[in-house]
Parts: sequence; C-alpha cells; structure tokens
Amino acid sequence: MHICLFDIDGTLLNSGGAGRAAMETALCQVLGLKELRGRVAFSGRTDRAIIRDLFALHEITDAPVVWNHFVSAYLRLLPECLQRHDGRVLPGIAALLECLCQRDDVALGLLTGNLREGARLKLGHYGLYDHFQFGGFGDEHLTRDDVAREALARVHQHLNGSVNADRVWVIGDTPLDIQCARSIGAKAVAVATGFHSMEELAAEKPDLLLNDLSDPTPLLARCGCL
Repeated sequence: MHICLFDIDGTLLNSGGAGRAAMETALCQVLGLKELRGRVAFSGRTDRAIIRDLFALHEITDAPVVWNHFVSAYLRLLPECLQRHDGRVLPGIAALLECLCQRDDVALGLLTGNLREGARLKLGHYGLYDHFQFGGFGDEHLTRDDVAREALARVHQHLNGSVNADRVWVIGDTPLDIQCARSIGAKAVAVATGFHSMEELAAEKPDLLLNDLSDPTPLLARCGCL
C-alpha cells in the first residue's frame, strides 16, 4: 500500500489569500484591533504557530479563552473569504486525486498546517474534501514535523499498523514539507506551485521535484501506479 499525504495551500489549491484574510479580519473584529501592526510568515507553517505569532505581534495574551474566541471567528469568516477571493484548484490536482482514489493500493491523507476544520472548509469549497481519509493538522502543533508525526500515526491507525515508510509520500510546495517528510522517514515530493522556486526546493533534495502536477506521470511512476 502506498500512502500519499498532501499539503493543501500551494499544493492542492491556491485560495487567493482567503485564509490570511479571514485570520486578519478575525484579529481586527474579535480582538478589537483598528489596524494590523505588520505581517507574520504563513508559508509552510501551522495555523497554531501563525496565530501564536499574530498574538505576540499585537501583544495579545495567548490564553485558551482568547484562542477559542479567535478560532471561532476565523472559521466563521473563512467561507465568505473563500467566496470573495479568486482561488483555484492547482493544475492536474483534480485528475490526479480521481486517479489515485480509484486504486485499492493507494490511500490518500492530508499533512497540513491548517486547522482541521479550516482544512475541511477550504477543501470542501473546491470539491476536494471527500478524497481524503485521514490526516495530520495544525490545531495544536507549532512545528510541521509534529504534524507529520500525527499524520503518520493516523496512517498506522487507518492501516492497522501495516505501514512501510518507503511507501509514504509527502507532497508539498515548501522546504518545510520536505523537511517534515524526512522527520518521519517518508519520501518527499516537491511542487513549485506555491511561493518557493524550483531552486529553493531543490536545495532541500526532495525525492521528486516538479513544476506542478499537470503531468502526474512522474509521481504515479514513483508510487508504482503505472
């Protein structure tokens, strides 16, 4: 059995900035800010870490009650932001997922920094959610390596522990996706469909590097699906 663990933003889809917009709007509306002091890095990071940094930048106490209030607002705002922003499913993704879902020797999961519910909303908006059976998410973890470990634990649960690390593939668009694949002994597939160049991704030495997934043949061949 081959396991494909997909990142979301920059790999499966480009939300047109809807996630950032929803977070920043929630910060202003819920926490009473009149304007933002600056921006924090989003690419490849977990929502838990992004929100922690947003709170720190604006001197907001990262207490459970504040966190819960903010997250509720973010998830309430996200569907509207997805509607307003000009996002899209990235090249080749719809056909690739359909192809993989038809096979009984491949299982599809998520390895994403998104909150679990945020991932559901984003993927559901673009009609991709039902392709995935399990995953690791960014609700609690500050590092992507910890998300990878959560995703691998879900793989073991899904397959009753029968997992060969050489058959686990992490597909993402950032250096952190490649690094987290290494942290769990998985193979790394990098696609230059996000904010990082081919050169930046190549420096991390992924097992497979592609401009995009418009031609899935190299990935399917490496996964033994041809």
